[in-house]
Formats: sequence, structure tokens, C-alpha cells
Amino acid sequence: MSSAIIQLLVLAGIAVFLILRLRSVLGTREGFEKPPVPMQRRAGPQDAMRREFEVIEGGADSDITDHVDENSDAAKALAAMKMAEPGFNVREFLTGARGAYEMILMAFEKGDLAQVSSFLAPEVLDSFTQVIRMREEQGLHIEANFVGIRELSLQNARFDRDTGEAELTVKFVGELTSVVRNAADEIVEGSPNEIKRQRDVWTFARKMGLSDPNWQLVATGE
Repeated sequence: MSSAIIQLLVLAGIAVFLILRLRSVLGTREGFEKPPVPMQRRAGPQDAMRREFEVIEGGADSDITDHVDENSDAAKALAAMKMAEPGFNVREFLTGARGAYEMILMAFEKGDLAQVSSFLAPEVLDSFTQVIRMREEQGLHIEANFVGIRELSLQNARFDRDTGEAELTVKFVGELTSVVRNAADEIVEGSPNEIKRQRDVWTFARKMGLSDPNWQLVATGE
């Protein structure tokens, strides 16, 4: 074997050794090498809070716009109520108003306001009491059964930023059976088998930010 061939074999061996050595250090790359992807920062709790805040601030509050026009004075009043008392929720208020309507209406019909007097403003309590007294003086009493509420809607909202006083006006259309009986227990009005509709527009008031969550009925109408 000539010295030239020997030199070639030696050089080839050295080349193979270098290639294996480079693989062990750099690894094997196959195909077209993509450019390195920048490392993305893992999102933390602050990022989630920031995104949630941006969504809330960027869009309308459906708890308000589901009940009043977005650009109305009532919507602005409701937003101010939420600022004064962050836990305030319009849907929850209306749910409470639904229960209060049935409770107060039936107490009035049956002539016993003892259980609901704390939910009535003094003027409303006096007015209801006078009507009940007049019925008693005429020997009349009412037998009523509540069927349900056919319609409930928020009509208006007002808020006094200086006093923190909030007023919410709600329209109710209730369904009930009602008969008026005289002292002889004779029916003088109504029918126990006929469901009638009772339409009322009630205004509830409360100072926002106080620990007492109860609203008072301050005005009634139709």
C-alpha cells in the first residue's frame, strides 16, 4: 500500500472522529432548521386579572342594560349605585322585589301589616293602615290567594350622590283571586274562582353602602 493511500485513510479517520465528536456536543439536526422561537412569558394571575378588567371596562354592564336603556338617566343612576356599593346587583334586587310584592300585597289584602311594617315607609304604612281601618269599620274583609306575577319590569332609577339615597321604581302585574265579604259573610265583590290582574307601580328606596340590605316601599301607584 502506497504512502498516499495511507495518508488518505488517516485523514478519513480523523474526519470521522471529528464528526462523531461534534454530534455528541451539538446534537443532530435534520431537515430545514427553523429560526429560534422567542420564549413566551408564562401568564400569571395578574395577567388574568388585567384581561378581565379590560373586558369589564370595555363593555356595557349587562346587569344594567338588560333592564334599562344604556344611555338613559336610569342607567347612569344604576351605575352610580354600583360605584357606591359594589355588591349591588339589579337582578338580585328585582328577585327580592318580586318576593316583597307578594308578601306586602297579601298582608294588605288580609288586613295584617305586622309582618311587613319594617319594609314600609311611614307614609305608606299610614296609608295602608287607614284603608284597612275603613274596611273594618264597614264590616268588610277580603279573602285573597296569590297566583303569581305575570310581569315585572324596572321602570326608573334615581340616585342622589350627596345623600347616597337610591330609588328604584318597579312595575308589577300580579295575578290573584280575591273576594270581598260583608259582616254577614256574603260576597259583595269578586269571585273565588276568577283570577284577576293587579297592576301596581311601586318605588323602593334605600341608602347605598349601609349594612342593612333591606329596601323600603316609599310610594305606590298604578
